[in-house]
Amino acid sequence: MSETTDQKISGVEIELAEVTKRYAGQKTPAVDGFSMTIPAGETIVFVGPSGCGKTTTMKMINRLIEPTSGQITIGGESALKIDPDQLRRRIGYAIQQAGLFPHLTVAQNIAVVPGLLGWDKKKVRDRVVEMLDLVGLDEEFAGRFPRQLSGGQQQRVGVARALAADPPVLLMDEPFGAVDPITRGNLQDELLRLQAELRKTIVFVTHDFDEAVKLGDRIAVLGNQSKILQYDTPEAILANPADDTVAGFVGAGASLKQLTLMRVRDVELKTDLVTVSTEDTPADVRQKLTNARKTYALVLDRRNRPLRWLHVRELASAGSLATVGRPVGDTVSVQSTLQDALEAILTEGGNAAVTGGRGEYVGTIDIRTVTDTIQQVREEHENDHENSAGGAG
Repeated sequence: MSETTDQKISGVEIELAEVTKRYAGQKTPAVDGFSMTIPAGETIVFVGPSGCGKTTTMKMINRLIEPTSGQITIGGESALKIDPDQLRRRIGYAIQQAGLFPHLTVAQNIAVVPGLLGWDKKKVRDRVVEMLDLVGLDEEFAGRFPRQLSGGQQQRVGVARALAADPPVLLMDEPFGAVDPITRGNLQDELLRLQAELRKTIVFVTHDFDEAVKLGDRIAVLGNQSKILQYDTPEAILANPADDTVAGFVGAGASLKQLTLMRVRDVELKTDLVTVSTEDTPADVRQKLTNARKTYALVLDRRNRPLRWLHVRELASAGSLATVGRPVGDTVSVQSTLQDALEAILTEGGNAAVTGGRGEYVGTIDIRTVTDTIQQVREEHENDHENSAGGAG
């Protein structure tokens, strides 16, 4: 969910009114009379079972699927009266497995829509560099081909391409569904950071309720034919599911799901860890650890991003800090949920490094901080429950 800031909203309102999609030869519509107002600058998540019509509904917004009837307005303008190609150039679109053109470089992929819009070459080049930085990739990636990237890097390029022409609306169809859980958490954090900065109108489709809670300002839980079972904030849905179907989506442990609502930025980080640079000598590091009475240090790169965990005993045989230590397996950002933090702490075995807006190190979070917070949340829930029971008596 995006933070409330004074940041200017660059998104626009989307309104769907009685939107229906019928396919020839099928008795029932795929989507039946779907109506919703999507506020400008918010992230709305469609969540529902496979085949319920959520992707069809989203694809009608940019007319990859033409509605049979109904009205769709984007920023007050009828989407059905705009040429479909023109419309799609004004709406970012990111899908599962990135959908990059394999024969184009990363830079050429990002430049596709600006090129179609007739931007001059220098403006396009500058935009490519800006977008790579925005999604946390170094400029050296510009000349690589998609096959030379990891799944997570491909998804970042997919998001950069979708945002390249600065569209007010971004449609995202299960964009992080095909990557491993650690990468998925990092990409979700990246999207939260981008959205806090850009304030686009984002429509995001997923079948994962935890992902919906983490990312959505509002969640639309959809049933068959895209029937809206509940459309509300994550907090409201967790606290009061509208019916048994929604309750099934929320699942067990709703109080523990509160960890998905709480962010790493909401708790106090530890800042007493010894950090060192790859330029430091092993002797410098040993001295720092001795002075701080610590046995572990975190090695940071030139941009202050976490690289490796280093134990004092590994310094004895080290000529430099270039390769010594254990690579950081998982980090969390200040945008991450406490659920993510817990998973990263377990992966890292003790505590997890926390990064800021551009991936820079800002502190660590440990298991004690998370378990204390869980305990506090549980106690508050029990007190609320007792108070409401008392009030009912």
